[in-house]
Amino acid sequence: KSSKREWKPLEDHSCTDVPWLLLFILFCVGMGFICGFSIATGAAARLLSGYDSYGNICGQKNVKVEGIVNSGLDLTHKKYVFFLDPCNIDLVHQKIKSIALCVSACPRKELKTLADIQKFAEINGSALCSYELQPSEYTTDPRAAKLCPKYPVPESAPIPFFHRCAPVNISCYAKFAEALITFVSDSSVLHRLISGVMTSKEIIMGLCLLSLVLSMILMVIIRYISRVLVWILTILVILGSLGGTGVLWWLYAKQRISVGAVETQIAKDNLQALLIYAIAATVFTVILFLIMLIMRKRVALTIALFHVAGKVFIHLPLLVFQPFWTFLVLILFWTYWITVLLFLGTTGKHPVPNEEGFVEFRMAGPLKYMWWYHVVGLIWISEFILACQQMTVAGAVVTYYFTREKRNLPFTPILASVNRLVCYHLGTVAKGSFIITLVKIPRMILMYIHTQLKGKENACARCMLKACICCLWCLEKCLTYLNQNAYTATAINSTNFCTSAKDAFVILVENALRVAAINTVGDFMLFLGKVLIVCSTGLAGIMLLNYQRDYTIWVLPLIIVCLFAFLVAHCFLSIYEMVVDVLFLCFAIDTKYNDGSPGREFYMDKVLMEFVENSRKSMKEAGRGGGAEGRELKPMVGADEE
Repeated sequence: KSSKREWKPLEDHSCTDVPWLLLFILFCVGMGFICGFSIATGAAARLLSGYDSYGNICGQKNVKVEGIVNSGLDLTHKKYVFFLDPCNIDLVHQKIKSIALCVSACPRKELKTLADIQKFAEINGSALCSYELQPSEYTTDPRAAKLCPKYPVPESAPIPFFHRCAPVNISCYAKFAEALITFVSDSSVLHRLISGVMTSKEIIMGLCLLSLVLSMILMVIIRYISRVLVWILTILVILGSLGGTGVLWWLYAKQRISVGAVETQIAKDNLQALLIYAIAATVFTVILFLIMLIMRKRVALTIALFHVAGKVFIHLPLLVFQPFWTFLVLILFWTYWITVLLFLGTTGKHPVPNEEGFVEFRMAGPLKYMWWYHVVGLIWISEFILACQQMTVAGAVVTYYFTREKRNLPFTPILASVNRLVCYHLGTVAKGSFIITLVKIPRMILMYIHTQLKGKENACARCMLKACICCLWCLEKCLTYLNQNAYTATAINSTNFCTSAKDAFVILVENALRVAAINTVGDFMLFLGKVLIVCSTGLAGIMLLNYQRDYTIWVLPLIIVCLFAFLVAHCFLSIYEMVVDVLFLCFAIDTKYNDGSPGREFYMDKVLMEFVENSRKSMKEAGRGGGAEGRELKPMVGADEE
């Protein structure tokens, strides 16, 4: 019955899912309570100023901790935390396994001997050894080997706002990364990789900016030459993949000849990396050609859909900037979340002596539940922000599609969509994002369990865990797609989430072949756009980094650049993909509830009508005019006869 009721796009506006909005507001109030509680009861001074291994907060007078020597000191003039062995990191317990002291100044140059440490203390008044040793005793007292820093003491600088002395030398960070990346057996390789990133940081930043510019250019191309975009992308991807593969093999052959003359480890590493890149590019090119060969008959079907989507961006140019606003809001929320997390980490912790005679701050049991609440808040509110973007885009595109006279569009359809979202549909967005959160949390818990049990569980348990994680991931993707279409249905008819999801699901099932023939090909062409941006940025990176091959390993810089290029391209083209999906659902509803007769005229663009007619013919040829395709497209036959 609900499928036969009349839809009245943009005519009725009513509040949807109000109880879920109230629930979300209560949850946010709880997040605010955690923020206020952590700031009011947390040790902000301990977080910002830091503390030593004896429980003293740097830069102030302290209270004596019972049973701990060197506690309760006046450290007003010692404002910086200094670790005797800053590179000794315990990843399991997430802390630095080193004695921490409060000092007056961080060593701004490397200190190689105890005499240098003593001289630094005498000149700068900053004692880097434990409090019970006087600077004059550094070179004579046998306890100095244990109570003084491990030398050579690396050059360090204070972290802004947090008063910790952090080593400037990248070798310390290389050791930290080496502990994280357990599969690296030769630590010197990791050191060279990180030094390659530091040496090429200007090139990396320039290439990341290039990927951003290329993404913007591609969006402009989509707006103005959408009719030829599909073929341009196809030709450019073919030329780019062939050119990139050819350049890699040419560089490999060239460098293989030069390696014989220069026997350096860096040159050998670059030669091996080039061979791996060339083989991977060749395999990727072959697979890409096979996919394009299979889909060549359907590529033409996307032209009309891209043309209509291009018209949407011409009338709604602010859609291009949606990723920026969403990313900015997410960054602000994540910054707030991390700040509260840091304060929460100091809340309710009391100084307790450990077995080594130092002080540890441990949290009481009930406060641990606040951590879980805070983590759930991270997921739910992040998904809520992303869902607001989906609802905003859906509302703007729905306004464009169901406005017959485009000159009568609101001055800013994006702002009009945001206004409808805030006034009517925040509850629907809260409910949809909560459903995604319910699926995402178990998946993250299973992933955490799988990581913790790595190497301990048997093969059967490992397989079951991976299967559960995979199933939850697939369910999350399906629900995300259904949510997006539910938001579109809500924007059209102002119905609650469950009704909208049911209506959207019915429409999608009835148009299953259209979804397969239109969305899949369209998404594939957008994927080719992402590949084009990544290949162009990667090729520019290869040519630039090739000039530094004698003293820089370019494996990690190139991977960083390509990953960033893909993320940027994905952010921009995902908006285009979202517009295509919203247009398709609007079109399916239009063809189902309108027949072109007086009073029930179509809203769709003429180009889109031609597109569906071509799709009908192609699917009939593929199925030899058989059953399912003809039945699915039967409504369009009547439309064509009109």
